[in-house]
Amino acid sequence: MLYHCRTVWSLIRARTMLLREDPERGEITTTVIVTALMAIAAIAIIAIIVAKLTEKANSIDLGLGG
Repeated sequence: MLYHCRTVWSLIRARTMLLREDPERGEITTTVIVTALMAIAAIAIIAIIVAKLTEKANSIDLGLGG
């Protein structure tokens, strides 16, 4: 068991060192902004669909005399 733990620990350390040496980490700010805009657009689209469905459901006459 100790051998497996040491092996896993060595692999984690090696992978961490490789990631730290990589100067190109991507454009985090741009990715976050684009993701946020897509989330806002999705929420807006869902809100529009819900509003239209609610309006249509409320316009149905069930013949209850109300």
